[in-house]
Amino acid sequence: MDLSLTPEEEAFRSEVRDFLDTAMTENAKEAGRLTAGVVSDFEGSMDWYRALSKKGWIAPFWPVEHGGTGWTPMQRYIFDSECQRASTPRLFAMGVRMVAPVIMKFGTPEQKEAYLPKIHGGEHIWCQGYSEPGSGSDLASLQCRADRDGDDYVINGTKIWTTGAHHANMMFCLVRTSKEGKPQQGITFIVFPMDLPGIKVDPILTMSGDHEVNQVFFDDVRVPVANRIGPENEGWTVAKYLLEFERGGSAYSPSLHAMLEKLKKIAAEEPAGNGEALIQDADFRSRLADLEAQVVALEFFEKKTMSALTTGQNPGAASSIMKLRGSECLQATAAMTVEAISYYANPYEPETRTPFSNAIPVGPDHSVGVMAKHLNSRAATIYAGASEVQRNIMAKLVLGL
Repeated sequence: MDLSLTPEEEAFRSEVRDFLDTAMTENAKEAGRLTAGVVSDFEGSMDWYRALSKKGWIAPFWPVEHGGTGWTPMQRYIFDSECQRASTPRLFAMGVRMVAPVIMKFGTPEQKEAYLPKIHGGEHIWCQGYSEPGSGSDLASLQCRADRDGDDYVINGTKIWTTGAHHANMMFCLVRTSKEGKPQQGITFIVFPMDLPGIKVDPILTMSGDHEVNQVFFDDVRVPVANRIGPENEGWTVAKYLLEFERGGSAYSPSLHAMLEKLKKIAAEEPAGNGEALIQDADFRSRLADLEAQVVALEFFEKKTMSALTTGQNPGAASSIMKLRGSECLQATAAMTVEAISYYANPYEPETRTPFSNAIPVGPDHSVGVMAKHLNSRAATIYAGASEVQRNIMAKLVLGL
């Protein structure tokens, strides 16, 4: 297999690098540099989102007719890799990456016209109303109800672990519209603004001290039936389609390669305890090489899957494979980085991760955010479907068990 770039791909990489060098604002650069969680600082992230939208690069996976780039799988991979190299912010991208493909497939022409341009331009910032206190990986057991009242649904209940709900102005949500039949039946997919009367957002602080997730409460929230995506009581089909994009809509390996490069630089500066740099320690080098081999294997699988997407195929079970391996490699890399900085991981210094705070860290600059990223990554094998769920999907759809 020839993995060398063609002259056209080299030219594209140069174009991407030139754009990254000139288009990122100081807010975006600082937000990207300090990212330790699943999303970056909101203002810096949205600065970058709008810059990508203006360039026409915000939606690489969209069809061209809806504002997509028309890039090849290799161009997408080059773009992701260069963004990681430049430490661009992690976007509030549930709209562009998750709900937009659902609207394209299941939405009416009126819904596509109403939502897609605003997602592309960054006017709509979306959050996901799926998990509930008693319904996480067992999503089919959700109880948040939507009762039909004329031309409206009246929603009562709660959603939890809702990433970015405190910033979002839109939500895509699964609600129960019937209790008949199997648990997967009677679920409906609906979208609505977050400023409707009866919606309350309460913050949840993570182990790292960050406010990324929330609990959202609904008290007689009225949503027009016209906001339903797909048929009533068939939201499970819509949800499964969306989860393919949540679990496998983008590549893990560019981010993991960037994390590994940072780890190598840290290990080259931190001592091993015997007078040599940690990178010279035989045990550490062996474990690092094993981890890098896993990331390279994931990279090859992702490229294969991206090629299938280009031909119009859905990610399918490949999403579960990428999500499982990507999240496990993320956790392993974050843990090794904590090990590399040793006791500098101990201080709790959230102010050092606040953009433009001028806070001076206790340890070297490369220690900033390392422990926070490690703690945040512990959820990676739970969110978007727990690893046990991914293995069940793979056993059924890949192995036929």
